[in-house]
Amino acid sequence: MPISKFARYVLFAALIGISILTYLREQDTPISRPATQNAERAAASERSSIQPVDEKLATGSGFDFYVLALSWSPSYCAAEGDRANKQQCASGRPYGFVVHGLWPQYEQGFPQDCDTSQPSDVPLAQARQLSDIMPSTGLVTYEWRKHGACSGLTQRDYFKTMRQAVQRVSIPSAYRQPSQRGEVNPQLLEQAFTTANPGMQKDGIAVTCDRDYLREVRICLTKDLNFRSCSEVDRSSCRKRSVDMPGAF
Repeated sequence: MPISKFARYVLFAALIGISILTYLREQDTPISRPATQNAERAAASERSSIQPVDEKLATGSGFDFYVLALSWSPSYCAAEGDRANKQQCASGRPYGFVVHGLWPQYEQGFPQDCDTSQPSDVPLAQARQLSDIMPSTGLVTYEWRKHGACSGLTQRDYFKTMRQAVQRVSIPSAYRQPSQRGEVNPQLLEQAFTTANPGMQKDGIAVTCDRDYLREVRICLTKDLNFRSCSEVDRSSCRKRSVDMPGAF
């Protein structure tokens, strides 16, 4: 029986509708998306599991805790005069607080000049990497021989731990620049440090001085670089009410 003209139109329209539905289904089908998403998730997981090397703390041995000694550089330069280290005190090097050392301590006393399988000299390239916190390359080697060798760490791990210790301590904003201050009260400086560093106790820090100048801030840290008390170190605090805290020359 011949198909009427109207029926042909209906059949043609139905075929077009089926074609459109098929096309839409194909567009909604996630052909490669799951593989791409899985790959992206795997890459993100891998990235999140990679920790920066500097976040890993090397644990020392053979002592009880650390003292981080921060020297007020202008006081050292003024006290030493012409004998001062030129890397630290030459014109154009306006340092404030710098690292004197990271010292392994016993609860009573401290070790020094220990035997170690590590080299006694610190490579110049390694010493220069510390120039922002310890400007004198000669001091780097001296501190390694006298104190670092007693940490039970390699040279690399000892100096990495030193930098991590510096990052652990916040210098009060008023004392970050080596500006001229004149006479200061050491007890007020100590209070500024304990305020700027939550968890730091009054008996876990010592501000030292000599006859003329404020010299150092010594902060006691556990082996994992948390603040702790240290009565023996605390007893070395300056007892003067007023000492000179010079500015950079």
